[in-house]
Amino acid sequence: MDKNLQFLELRRMDPKVINPSKRIKDYKEIYKSYEPKQASEQSGRCIECGNPYCEWKCPVHNYIPQWLKLIEENRLFEAAELSHQTNSLPEICGRICPQDRLCEGACTLNDGFGAITIGSIEKYITDEALNQGWRPDLSGVNKTNLKVGIVGSGPAGLACADVLVRNGIKPFVYDKYEKIGGLLTFGIPPFKLDKKVVDKRKEILEGMGVEFILNTEVGKDISFEKFIAKFDAVFLGMGTYTYMKGGFKGEGLDGVYDALPYLNSNIRNLFNKPGNKYISMKGKKVMVLGGGDTAMDCNRTALRQGAKKVSCAYRRNEENMPGSKKEVKNSKEEGINFLWNMQPIEIIGDKKVEGVKFVKTELKKTNIRGRETPTIVKGSEHVIKVDNVIVAFGFRPNPANWFAKHKIQVDKIGRIVINNKSEFHHQTHNPKIFSGGDMVRGSDLVVTAVFEGRNAASGIVKYLKTKVGVKN
Repeated sequence: MDKNLQFLELRRMDPKVINPSKRIKDYKEIYKSYEPKQASEQSGRCIECGNPYCEWKCPVHNYIPQWLKLIEENRLFEAAELSHQTNSLPEICGRICPQDRLCEGACTLNDGFGAITIGSIEKYITDEALNQGWRPDLSGVNKTNLKVGIVGSGPAGLACADVLVRNGIKPFVYDKYEKIGGLLTFGIPPFKLDKKVVDKRKEILEGMGVEFILNTEVGKDISFEKFIAKFDAVFLGMGTYTYMKGGFKGEGLDGVYDALPYLNSNIRNLFNKPGNKYISMKGKKVMVLGGGDTAMDCNRTALRQGAKKVSCAYRRNEENMPGSKKEVKNSKEEGINFLWNMQPIEIIGDKKVEGVKFVKTELKKTNIRGRETPTIVKGSEHVIKVDNVIVAFGFRPNPANWFAKHKIQVDKIGRIVINNKSEFHHQTHNPKIFSGGDMVRGSDLVVTAVFEGRNAASGIVKYLKTKVGVKN
């Protein structure tokens, strides 16, 4: 087979997926893994573009063509090393990134031949390498006695810790929860991300020298004054946990739930956590409001809980969905009833939810972001009867009450403001404090949080070397 024409003779082949009728009965990951031969063949479909659009479209700018070639040649450990040069959580991003909108969406072969299965191969590389005993090589790292405190063990915090420890700086990661990962653990359902994968990443980071202090909330269990005094620099990666509301009547009725507490309660139920206020949709007619990946997570979780019927309403059409097309496809396969161009204006009920009042919408001229704006169709009001409503409109940051005292500036919606005049990436207006991820960008992808955590770490390294000095 001519290497340059392999993509013509070998079609795109995704990993096997569990049948929808079977997978909705449990919370196992729905996608199987490649065998080595399959991973090699699918990697070999890459035509090694002179200008790799996949790499440019990737927020962390992974060396995609290079590690695809290494996997084609069965050089697994080298591929794992290369993958980790740009991404601190490749096995996680391989599972949950919306590749159809990023790397695979930009693949040259996407037009008619089927994009390279980049996400599945990225997942395969780290999973298989770890199974075979590969571990990050830090033998060449010169350790210092510098210490950095990290608040939050979500993607940004973990990525920051990864880069710092590779530069000989000791990271101490604090989190208020009992497990690391933030929304990776307590938000994203296990059928997309098995929690053993996050536990394994914790084990890897601890082996590299990262120290985790869990069940400890900075500002509550330890004052920020005591916290910042312990370290040479601080990184804030606390995410976004303020739920966005629709601003319409009835959102406070019994039977209306915000997406994150709902997903969190289900995961904690799977963990068999005592004292958990489990929210179950068993036997209920459920309406999910929203069109992003979090809404899809709620759809598919409700089905697995045994909901009688799950509908998902979005005010634009399917082509304008903000989330992953793959997640919409999975939701459809599993039996979700989608209601396009439907905008909720009221949740109906006395004390308990009885239904949702909608109006139909039409998409008109585009807004400043290039998206078509939904406009209400007059006389289209109607009510759909449901038992429960899950609101999945997204999240905003929740600034801590100690921010102002420590010169941490925020904008009008609570995002931390980075000092753009600083020579150090992601430094706030307090020189000792850095920040990145969702609490700077607003709610975004896991991979963008990884990028910002890594970028902030490079700023911290430069700051410590120039302002503090490396103390061996």
